[in-house]
Amino acid sequence: MADASGVRLVVVHPDKEVLAQAAAARLLTRVLDVQSVRSPVHVVLTGGTVGIATLAAVAASPLVPAVDWSNVHLWWGDERFLPDGDPDRNETQAREALLDGLVAGHGLPAANVHAMPGPTSVATPEEGAAAYAATLAEHADGAADGVPAFDVLLLGMGPDGHVASLFPGHEGLAAQGTTTGVHGSPKPPPERVSLTFDAIRAAREVWVVAAGAEKADRVAAALAGDPVSEVPAAGAVGQARTLWLLDLESAGATTPK
Repeated sequence: MADASGVRLVVVHPDKEVLAQAAAARLLTRVLDVQSVRSPVHVVLTGGTVGIATLAAVAASPLVPAVDWSNVHLWWGDERFLPDGDPDRNETQAREALLDGLVAGHGLPAANVHAMPGPTSVATPEEGAAAYAATLAEHADGAADGVPAFDVLLLGMGPDGHVASLFPGHEGLAAQGTTTGVHGSPKPPPERVSLTFDAIRAAREVWVVAAGAEKADRVAAALAGDPVSEVPAAGAVGQARTLWLLDLESAGATTPK
């Protein structure tokens, strides 16, 4: 459950397509709301089927021109340690779905897209994690936790309950600081870079987006507050709000006849 400083809200949508559309509308509205009171805006993106579908839905929304993209910074919760441009990188998929269009046509500065380094520029996941931690700190405005005040941090959840690249029973769960290099991931590829729980929990709002019946058991376990060592998603909480965006199947429900 969310920590004492925040609240938790669970929203269930009819199917994964509606979920992606609703998450996109909610994200754009949240960015606009934040821009009315402060600047810049920091958003952490996620990959996965629903995560990328959400970004594609953002790209198609009539609200896109209403956002001042010049003061939006985009980050990632994790990344596969693969070369730049690899089709399996979250960054590559996000650029194709949304980001390249925002840079080309809506004033998003290319420098505001903060991709996690891979083997194109660093030798190991640890070097990538260290480089990303340094970039985070540059935008942390002196915060002691070393990360920007993320306005929205999006996370997908795997069927095993993992979030970012923090897997059940894996040593990465106990990583200190803001980022960690991951080896031996049970989901390929084995090498990754990930935010830690310290960084995730520093976000103002954490949104966990999940779809599919294969995730229902882990969703229920996370919401019941099972140990983070068994269900990492249970530890993904925001300072002000934790939002679970689900479809009927991942919520353990069936579509009405």
